[in-house]
Amino acid sequence: MGLDISIELLTLIMFGSLLALLMAGLPLAFVTGGLACVFLFLLGDARALNIVPSRIFPLMTNYQLSAIPLFIFMAAMLERAGIINDMFDVIYKVLGGVKGGLASATIIASTILAAMVGVIGAAVVTMGIIALPAMLKRGYDPKIAMGSIMAGGTLGILIPPSILAIIYAVVAEQSVGELFIGAVIPGLMLSGLYILYVTIRCYINPELGPPIPMEERVSTREKFQLLGKMSAPIMLIAVVLGVIFSGVATPVEAAGIGTFGAFIVAAIHRRLDWPTIREASITTLKASAMVIWIMFGATIFVGLYVLEGGQQFVQETMQGAGLGPWGILIVMQIILIILGMFLDWVGILLLCVPIFVPIIKSLGAAAFGFDSTDDLVLWFGVLYLVNMQMSFLSPPFGYALFYLRGVAPDSIPMSDIFRSAIPFLLLQVVGLMVCMLVPEVITWLPELVYR
Repeated sequence: MGLDISIELLTLIMFGSLLALLMAGLPLAFVTGGLACVFLFLLGDARALNIVPSRIFPLMTNYQLSAIPLFIFMAAMLERAGIINDMFDVIYKVLGGVKGGLASATIIASTILAAMVGVIGAAVVTMGIIALPAMLKRGYDPKIAMGSIMAGGTLGILIPPSILAIIYAVVAEQSVGELFIGAVIPGLMLSGLYILYVTIRCYINPELGPPIPMEERVSTREKFQLLGKMSAPIMLIAVVLGVIFSGVATPVEAAGIGTFGAFIVAAIHRRLDWPTIREASITTLKASAMVIWIMFGATIFVGLYVLEGGQQFVQETMQGAGLGPWGILIVMQIILIILGMFLDWVGILLLCVPIFVPIIKSLGAAAFGFDSTDDLVLWFGVLYLVNMQMSFLSPPFGYALFYLRGVAPDSIPMSDIFRSAIPFLLLQVVGLMVCMLVPEVITWLPELVYR
């Protein structure tokens, strides 16, 4: 047999070495999987390595996960076909005359984009390329401009069809459809908070976001014509989300419909050609492979930790601290926020959710004022999604900050990008607290649809 190490020491060694290797810049997928294999061999024997295929195989055969490449392909097709450009153009012309209108337009475009693109990087980079130059050219304060792009871009985590929600549902063994519906109101609430913040700031100080000059504005008739141009992609989103919410199709079937619809929308916009399809396919392949590899690595890592009694150790430590159910929930949220500063969302999900969800279930629905465990798990799932939005904006390693750095002008220092994220990060904290204290924000819509 292998080494005999106490669980406290094992926790320290496993997570310490994980953090050290990630700080050294090694990719998460190989770090988690590699470390897990090393520890499996040290702690057990050759037979213990059998846990590797037994953890990976259920993921390989999981039907729900096939929605991920389909949704990524749908997003990539719409992006390559230039529809996102058109969409920003339309919203920009409709809202441009309002103070702070372009920043609001960016957030609205990002919200619609989130419903098309479940992938955060694509949304932040695309809006950074399209919206940032447009706002800077018209004298917008760079901090408001960059903050609204990054905050809007992170909405893809919450607003369905979110890739993160699909993976969460698979790991937590929950209904993808319910999680999608539960995340709609919090997603729109955060989008509304961002727009409210930008509008109030720009009305107090119009120099932060001046309206566009009169000669660039369009008449009401032209606005309606412009909105007509956007009818095809918006119809596609409505159909995809409609069939999921009405229960006509599963998220995987809806993803298939969306992929087919993306071809039609690209054809309507005369952008359906071989290079577009090829580029979209390569993007899909890269993004899906990355997500699946991280899932493989992290599931073995957590599998080993749980096998060695890690879950029990975390549970006993939290309950032994005398925190009570709400205290434990708040500690979990803080752990997620701290991890969000250093790790990416798939990694955090696969490291924390298999340990946290059983603990939350063991505390019982009544401890948080719920009638059923289903509601409790749904509520915790959406809290997790709201929390993950914060990880994209939180310095020093928030992904959205670096996505934007890649497309922002060189004249803007990194410190400005960090500063521009802070007000929106605080708004996300407000959103998280509202969702914690008023669970109906999350549970009302799923109850309406499903029960």
